[in-house]
Amino acid sequence: MSKNTKTILIVIGTLLILPAIWGVIKRNWFKQTEVKINESESGIDVALTKRYNTLKKLVDATKGYMKHEKTVQTEIVKLRQPAKSDSLINKAAFADKLTTAAGNLNVAVENYPELKANTTVVKLQQSIQETEDNLQAARRIYNSNVNLYNKEVVSFPSNVIASMILASKKKFFEAEESKRRDVETSLDY
Repeated sequence: MSKNTKTILIVIGTLLILPAIWGVIKRNWFKQTEVKINESESGIDVALTKRYNTLKKLVDATKGYMKHEKTVQTEIVKLRQPAKSDSLINKAAFADKLTTAAGNLNVAVENYPELKANTTVVKLQQSIQETEDNLQAARRIYNSNVNLYNKEVVSFPSNVIASMILASKKKFFEAEESKRRDVETSLDY
């Protein structure tokens, strides 16, 4: 074989091997990106679960805290009313009630140093915002991965490999209409 023939065979061999290597690399890229898409979809599920659990726990805690505060404040307001009778027995009973209420208030203050529902509500709002931010980030990651994948599925020459391995476009995350609305949090107690 002549030197020119060897060179031609090497060039032809290289031209056949390079596309095969590129095809394997691109196939692996599609498979790895599918794993990333599945992982980011799982991230959305985790964020949604966290959102549900956080909102439920915080709303329940806030309701309980506000109910407790309302009870203590109602008792204190009732006790602010002067004794309705001048009798010593009624005044003594009133004093006993006041002492008991003061004791209850001290216990409440020890258990709840800042007896203010507005602080709890602010914390609830901050937690809701943090959870929503985490969920939004998870959705963005998912959609970013899907975007990269879909570009390769439809772009030449990677679309050739995509069709060979039966890769098709993935759907972007879009919330259902019912989920697009904000979560209703009712603090009625």
